[in-house]
Amino acid sequence: MNITVTQAAADQIALAAEQGRMEGLALRIAAKRQQDGSIEYAMGFDDAAEDDERLQVLGVSLVVAPASVEMLEGMTLDFVELEPGSNQFIFLNPNDPHYIPPKS
Repeated sequence: MNITVTQAAADQIALAAEQGRMEGLALRIAAKRQQDGSIEYAMGFDDAAEDDERLQVLGVSLVVAPASVEMLEGMTLDFVELEPGSNQFIFLNPNDPHYIPPKS
């Protein structure tokens, strides 16, 4: 499985784990296909289940349930400032029919 995590996202995940006293737990990323074909995402710290896909990216442990693997393949997780003072995680996912690649 191939998921990219930017350095900004990895830093924020590490900070959230530390602040929430969740060090040692993996970040679970889940995906669910909506009626219009778009993908809805969820994240949270969790233990890995036996059948989960496991990844290590920039020091971050990720787990993905089998039902989400195909939808998340090739996705990039980033942490960006969308508006001044408003940072959030974004999912850049070519598997989402509404995905528009960022302009370089």
